[in-house]
Amino acid sequence: MTIVDAWCQHPTPQFLRHRMFESLRRWMRLDVVPEEIPLAFTLGALDAARVDRALLSAWWGPTGPLLSNDFVAACVAQAPARLVGIASVDISAPMDGVRELRRCVRQLGFKGLRLLPWLWQLPPDDRRYYPLYAECIELDVPFCLQVGHAGPLMASEPGRPIPYLDHVAAEFPELRIVGGHIGYPWTQEMIAMATKYPNVYIDTSAYKPSRYPPELVAFMKSHGAKKVLFGSNHPMIAPAACLAELDALGLSDAQRAAFLGDNATRVFALGVGDEIDVRLL
Repeated sequence: MTIVDAWCQHPTPQFLRHRMFESLRRWMRLDVVPEEIPLAFTLGALDAARVDRALLSAWWGPTGPLLSNDFVAACVAQAPARLVGIASVDISAPMDGVRELRRCVRQLGFKGLRLLPWLWQLPPDDRRYYPLYAECIELDVPFCLQVGHAGPLMASEPGRPIPYLDHVAAEFPELRIVGGHIGYPWTQEMIAMATKYPNVYIDTSAYKPSRYPPELVAFMKSHGAKKVLFGSNHPMIAPAACLAELDALGLSDAQRAAFLGDNATRVFALGVGDEIDVRLL
């Protein structure tokens, strides 16, 4: 059974030390950030969970890249059979963002775009995102975002699915949308959207199965079996810690296979054009 982690990061020390992550460091009980974090740290976490592929995310915010696309591409180049790049771009200059997304997909082999509305403090129906939605459709890659409350020390309102993401799904029906972090405390809104729109999906990153809301588990066992993707949000939560609780969900074999890997493989078109041109790194 294939396991795909739909949301993880390979962090740098500077990334983990950012002041907005004070709450996450506290939850992780990370008192001291190491001076170096080798890629073996992330690959070891995937090994421990027997994760076959992991979608490794870049981060870009108002102050610039926190984890640059080229950094992510260099990580992917060290383990191309295991890691898949997910781009992030500057939405304050939308056409620069469009060109950077094209570079990431066409030259670096990335498989999606991730933007964090809480980081920008702009909901996803803000005009600055719209050229990127159109480009995602043209490039045939998903748009990924965080939905629900913000764990870092930032306001959460931009992560509310309805009305903000609802506007996007209605206006861009061809756009594949993956809402990460399950949408809590608005999970029912995300379930409603994933039910209504064929191209809206949910990933479970940042939550262990023991914390999945009952309505999400019921959705996974019924009409949402093909709509929910496994994610960990490594390094916040180790993939193995998530998978250790999987049996308690009571999924059938088919539901389990869809959740752990089949849905992500389909949504992100994994295995299609995965190669990276290392000459460009």
